[in-house]
Amino acid sequence: MSQHDSLSGLPGRHFLFVPGPTNIPERVMRAMDRPMEDHRSSAFPALTHSLLEDLQKIFHTVDGRPFIFPATGSGGWEAALVNTLSPGDRLLAVRNGQFSTLFINCAERQGMVVDVIDVEWGDGVPPKQIEQALMADTAHEIKGVLVVHNETATGVTSDIPAVRQAMDAAGHPALLYVDGVSSIGSLDFRMDAWGVDLAITGSQKGLMLPAGLGIICVSQKAMAKVETAGCNRCFFDLRDMSKANMGGYFPYTPALSLLFGLREALDMLLEEGMEHVVTRHHRLAEGVRSAVDAWGLKVCARKPKWNSDTVTAVMVPEGVNGAEIIDLAFRRHNLALGAGLTRMAGKLFRIGHLGDLNDLMVLGALAGVEMAMADAGAKVEFGKGVGAATAYYQQNPAATR
Repeated sequence: MSQHDSLSGLPGRHFLFVPGPTNIPERVMRAMDRPMEDHRSSAFPALTHSLLEDLQKIFHTVDGRPFIFPATGSGGWEAALVNTLSPGDRLLAVRNGQFSTLFINCAERQGMVVDVIDVEWGDGVPPKQIEQALMADTAHEIKGVLVVHNETATGVTSDIPAVRQAMDAAGHPALLYVDGVSSIGSLDFRMDAWGVDLAITGSQKGLMLPAGLGIICVSQKAMAKVETAGCNRCFFDLRDMSKANMGGYFPYTPALSLLFGLREALDMLLEEGMEHVVTRHHRLAEGVRSAVDAWGLKVCARKPKWNSDTVTAVMVPEGVNGAEIIDLAFRRHNLALGAGLTRMAGKLFRIGHLGDLNDLMVLGALAGVEMAMADAGAKVEFGKGVGAATAYYQQNPAATR
């Protein structure tokens, strides 16, 4: 019997509090639960065009072009890189967590040469170091800067406008590539205002869908590189995708169920209003951080300015294994928490708080965390963290429209 099978008989709902995949709203599940249809019919372009137009609103862009691939955020990395660069091109990247590490690895495996700025896991992207590196590149050999907006492994959100300011201060023409997989659709993200050239996300986080869509948005400056990029491309070729999208179609069979779900998810986000979405995520995150403080624990983010509003990475007490807390939460309390990855394995657990969530869902998860920590041998005063979060939510009620 699998772990999934062993949990399937438990009453009530599974509490999914990893930082992706996230909870799928009932509206989205109903939208996906429909028969397949001909993706080359004369009626299909209405769906395609509406998705691409509304994705621009989520990315906060007028001129950027969204592209939807049957993939994940990792596929989005590859699509962004191979369509705008050539093997041997030099890049500048910041490594401050597991997903920035993988982004760099993706570029290197495509034949790019990456200059890496290493910082502590728990720190944000350092704009000043980026500026200095670009200033030193007087020949403009660096073709792009790679950063992760929200480093899911450490619960750190970096200042992307400051990165753009650093690039502009250096007078450097490099493209700005931003992984927004765990931020877009949840945190404030403004592609045009921040001067982002390639923004990357996936369907399974703020967009509240199953994994399976890799979505990128490409600035006009970046689109100008597509014809001259020297990387081999087939599945991820933006030239094929762009040509098909113009007519409302895709160059190959799209993930139809996910497209139906995406249509509903975009409706939900736009009905709530992106400013309200951002405010809701901040409020929920502040409640979680209040609980962590009440437990006497620390978060991985080394400065409050870097605290993520989509995931909190909680450092475990001395002598307690974070992996054991996660396993006990899953097996005993039907609660899924995020694990510490690679160098952070066992040192922390992650509470995801993004997507389709409200106060009471978060409070239930925090109660489960308290029980799991006690199960693992941590000293916990039951109700202390839950009480702190409850007080925060009661004293800071959700905004009404």
